[in-house]
Amino acid sequence: MDSSLIAKHIVGTFADIRPISAWGETSFFYDPGGKLPRGIYFATIKDKDGDNDRASNLQRPGVFRLNIGISKPTYRVLFGPQPARPAAGGVVGTGHDFTVLDQLLPHPVYGWMSWVSVLNPSAATFDKVKPLLSEAYDLAVGKFAKRVTGR
Repeated sequence: MDSSLIAKHIVGTFADIRPISAWGETSFFYDPGGKLPRGIYFATIKDKDGDNDRASNLQRPGVFRLNIGISKPTYRVLFGPQPARPAAGGVVGTGHDFTVLDQLLPHPVYGWMSWVSVLNPSAATFDKVKPLLSEAYDLAVGKFAKRVTGR
C-alpha cells in the first residue's frame, strides 16, 4: 500500500479528523468543532527521518512509517512491557530491527508511550492494524472529551 491510501482510509473511516502535514509527516488529529488548537493525535504517517528519529532509515526511496498510539494493555499483549524511555536522540531498547518493512513493531522512539509502527505495510498487514487504528481513535475521543470537559 502507499501512504496516500492509508491517509484516505484514516480520514474516510474516522469522524472529525484533521490531518496536518509538517516536518516530514502527516499527523491525524481528532478535533470535532476545532475546540482544541490541534486536537488529539492518534496516528501519523512519517516519510522522512527527523533529527530525533533516524532508526527506521526513512531516507530509503519510497519508505514510510505508519505510527499508531494504542493502549498500554494492547501494547503489552503485542510486545510485553513498555520499554524504558530512550535518551534524547536514542531508540527504545527492544532488540527490534526498526528498518524491517511490513512488520508491526514498537515505535522506535515512542514505544515507551505505547506507540507502535509499521514500515510500508502490505494490504494484508494494514488489514491487521486497522483494529489498532480504531483503538487509537477511540482513545483520542476519550482524551478529547476529558480535555474539553475537564473531567
